[in-house]
Amino acid sequence: MARISGVDLPNNKRVEVALTYIYGIGPSTARKIAADSGISPEVRVKDLSEDEIGSIRKFIEQNLKVEGDLRTEIAMNIKRLMDIGCYRGIRHRRGLPVRGQNTKNNARTRKGNRRISLSSKKKR
Repeated sequence: MARISGVDLPNNKRVEVALTYIYGIGPSTARKIAADSGISPEVRVKDLSEDEIGSIRKFIEQNLKVEGDLRTEIAMNIKRLMDIGCYRGIRHRRGLPVRGQNTKNNARTRKGNRRISLSSKKKR
């Protein structure tokens, strides 16, 4: 089992798909990594040699920000927005949709379960 950036890649998946298990690497980036490392995207992870795994690891370390560093950077960006009190920061703070979505009928994922007020309970 190949371990890259602290993530165990699944053995039976193709390299192109297995690299997407790393936070910050999507399908197009995975294809680019495989091409730059000189590895066919159809090769399974279990068939990779140590040199090929090393070249993938080296490319990721030099060119990409992944896993913990990326999570930290995103969290710091959100914290900065909240600290300066801009509109997006306020929406993050209140747990509401940030990108202009409608909240009258939808947005349950961000808002959470409905809170039933006591006045509406008593009327029933």
